[in-house]
Amino acid sequence: MEEQRAAELLAQARARVQRALGELGPPDRGEDPEPFESGDAAPDMFEAELEEGLAGSLREELRAIERAERRLSEGTYGISVLSGKPIPDARLEAIPWAERTAAEQARLDSLGR
Repeated sequence: MEEQRAAELLAQARARVQRALGELGPPDRGEDPEPFESGDAAPDMFEAELEEGLAGSLREELRAIERAERRLSEGTYGISVLSGKPIPDARLEAIPWAERTAAEQARLDSLGR
């Protein structure tokens, strides 16, 4: 993949993730309701936990984008960090921060890593 195209894709991905994190807003640091005072606390707690999980996933994606930007500047972008094999351009178009080939990632995913 051409360096300029990779940089564009990574910049778009970074902007998308940062925008999504900004839309989640800061975590609610307000007082917890008394356990028996409010019957409506459960939906709020569920939503807060859901948002924190999403924020965690987005932060991990942002770290992966940062690693890909570093590889781009070092001249190793598009090369698997696991095997050193080239990552196909089609995969990088879909997931610009991909660190491994699809087969390598599938193998890791099947192992739960």
